[in-house]
Amino acid sequence: MLDLTPQFYSNNADIEFFQKLALATFIGILIGIEREHRRPEEVELIAGVRTFTLSCIAGMISSYLATIANSGVLLVSLGFFAAICAIYAYIKNAILKQPGITGPIALYCTFLLGILISYNHYLIAIVGAVVLTLLLAEKRPLHSFAASLADNEIISAVRFLAVVFILFPQAPNELFLGIINPRWILLIVITVATISFISFVMLRRVGTHYGLSLSGMLGGLVNSEATTGAIAAIVKRRNELTTSGYVGILLSNASMLMRNLLIAFIVDPSGKVLMLMLPPQLLITAVSVGTILRAKDSEPVNETIKLESPFALSSAIKFALGFAVLSVFSTFANRWAGVAGVYATALGGFISSAVVTASAAALAVSGHVSYNTAAMTAVLAGIVSTGNKIIIIKLAGSQELAEMVKKTFTGFIILGTVGLMIWGVIITYAY
Repeated sequence: MLDLTPQFYSNNADIEFFQKLALATFIGILIGIEREHRRPEEVELIAGVRTFTLSCIAGMISSYLATIANSGVLLVSLGFFAAICAIYAYIKNAILKQPGITGPIALYCTFLLGILISYNHYLIAIVGAVVLTLLLAEKRPLHSFAASLADNEIISAVRFLAVVFILFPQAPNELFLGIINPRWILLIVITVATISFISFVMLRRVGTHYGLSLSGMLGGLVNSEATTGAIAAIVKRRNELTTSGYVGILLSNASMLMRNLLIAFIVDPSGKVLMLMLPPQLLITAVSVGTILRAKDSEPVNETIKLESPFALSSAIKFALGFAVLSVFSTFANRWAGVAGVYATALGGFISSAVVTASAAALAVSGHVSYNTAAMTAVLAGIVSTGNKIIIIKLAGSQELAEMVKKTFTGFIILGTVGLMIWGVIITYAY
C-alpha cells in the first residue's frame, strides 16, 4: 500500500504558501494604488503599485524562507529593505526636492506587513494595511485638523495620555468595598473619552458649515448639555436661527441617547443591558427623528460651538469620580431602599447620563443589581437629561426657542416615562 502522507503535507504547504502570496499581493496593490492615485501629475513617482506589491511579497517570502531554512534570511532582508528605504528617502528629498519621508516609511511598513502574513497573523496584517492606507489617503484632512487644534487642546491630550499610561498599569486590579475596580474605571474612562474625542474631532472638522443640526448631532456625542447651551446662546444672539437651533438641540439629545446605548455595551459586552435599554430608547429617538423631519432647517451658519476636549484631564477626572461615587451610592442605596434606591440615582442624569449609564451597567455586570434594574436606571437618566435641557435653554436661550423645546421635550418625557413603565412590566414578567 502506498504512503501518500508526505505528498499530502507537501500539497497543504503549497496551498498555504499560495494563499499567503495572494494576500501579500492584494495588500501591496491596495497600498500602491493609493500612492499612485494621490500623486500629483507634475511629481515624479519613485515607488508605485509594483514597488509596494513587491515589497509586501518580499517580506512574506523572506520570513517564509526563514522558517524553513535559516533565520538569517529575514535579518538580511530587514537590513536590505531598510537600506532601500533610506536611499528612497535620500532621492526624494535631496535629488527630487520633495520634502517628506512618508513614502519610505510606508514602503517599509508594507514589507513588515508581508512578514506578519508569513507568520499567520492575517487579521493583524489586513487591519494594518487598512489603517496604513487610510492614513496615507487622509493626508489633507489630518493636516487640516492638526492645524486647527488649539495649543491647550494638544496639551490636554498629551497630559491625558501621559496620566493614563502611567496610572493604568499601576492601578490596582481588585475590588474596593467590593464594588469598584480602579483599573476597570480607568479603562471605561479611556474608552468613553476616545469615542467622544472622535466626535469632537469631527465637530472641529466640519464646524457649523453644514448647519447647527449636524453640529448638534456630533456635539451630543461629546456633551449634550454643553452643546445645548452653546446652541441656545447662538440662537439668542441670532433669532433667525431659531428653527435651525431647535433641530440641532433635538439631534443633540437623540445622539446622547444613542451614545448611552454604546456606553452600556462597552461596560457590558454581553449586551444584556443594551438590549433591555433598546425599546424605550428607540421609542424616544424615533419620535425625535419624526419631529426633526417635520422641521425645516435653515442655511449653514458661521458660528462656533465651543466644547471642552474629552481628553482634558478635568473631564476625565469628573467622569471617573462620578462613576466611582455613583457606583458606591447605588450599591448602598440598593441595600437600604431596594430597587427604588437604585432608580433614584437616575437623577444623576442632571449632571451626566453617561456616568449613570456606565455605573448602572457596571453594577449589573458585577452582580450588585439586576440587568433589568440597570437598564431601567440608564433609560431614566436619559429622560432626566432630556428634561434638564429645558432648564438649560430657559436660562441660556431665547424665549421662542425655550417654548418650542419645552413643548417638544415635555412630550418626550411623558412618552418615555409611559413607555418605560410598560416595558418594565413586560420584562418583569418575561424575566
